[in-house]
Amino acid sequence: MASIILVHGIAQEQEAADTLESVWLPALAGGVRNAGHAALADRLWPPAPNGPRLIRMAFYGKTFGVPDQMGPSDGIPLAQQDTAEELAYAWLVNAADSSSRRDAGNARLELRALEQDMEQAQGVGAVKGRVIAAIDRLPWLSQAGLSGAGRVNKTLGQVVRYLTEPDVRAYAIDQVRQSLDDDTRVVIGHSLGSVVAYEAVRERTSPLPLLITLGSPLGLSAVNRRLLRPPSFPSCLDRWINLADRDDFVAARPDLTAVFDTNRPPGARFDSTYTVDNGSSPHKANFYLSKVTTGQAIAEAMADR
Repeated sequence: MASIILVHGIAQEQEAADTLESVWLPALAGGVRNAGHAALADRLWPPAPNGPRLIRMAFYGKTFGVPDQMGPSDGIPLAQQDTAEELAYAWLVNAADSSSRRDAGNARLELRALEQDMEQAQGVGAVKGRVIAAIDRLPWLSQAGLSGAGRVNKTLGQVVRYLTEPDVRAYAIDQVRQSLDDDTRVVIGHSLGSVVAYEAVRERTSPLPLLITLGSPLGLSAVNRRLLRPPSFPSCLDRWINLADRDDFVAARPDLTAVFDTNRPPGARFDSTYTVDNGSSPHKANFYLSKVTTGQAIAEAMADR
């Protein structure tokens, strides 16, 4: 087992744990080095040829690559459309607050058109099917580190499948569960992986020093209302850090305390107002991992290792 467990996000079905580790580990070690902990960074990357592996990727992406399980060609079965549109609408609202004038302007125009149609028809039926199309017209997806994800329907489809299909959720959580043991010090989840990581950590009974969620959609009601258990601070956890880029509209709500800061154990820390700047790729996992805040927290959790 490993001291640090990584949990990837959407659109990784063509990858494997090893290929993702080869991308994530240098960035993670770089964040630790940026925070001033060179000796630990050298232990994290590159891994010693014959030594124990300190970091492992919990890989669940292949569950989205099974033929004939994506439903219709748009990737979102009819029964899941309502969940997809609720999530897409939340992303569109987040995009309207982007620091990018182009993205914010386009999102506001789309929202205005949708709201006018809803008012005229006195309900959401008039815009059913159009919210996802509105998101798909934003240039943000190709700039946010999601260019490999294809169209927005594929991005939404994997999140929605996790939230609505018990077998998909159980498989993803089990990949994290299998990686955890009493030696685990840190769990890091990115994007949809932050939801998977959170739900796996909620099941844990032995102490865990640190959970880091990056670019997380946990702050969206469309997501946290569909968790296996009502949102609260994991009882096993000593510290939870949530990082979000302001322009990462998958996340865009860095303060999770209003929803998740219940039943927090005495002395446990919840740092959920952090924002970072990932430049032109606001959702990219590597850019979150290389930040000083990420590296410093990892170094503190690994201090006795």
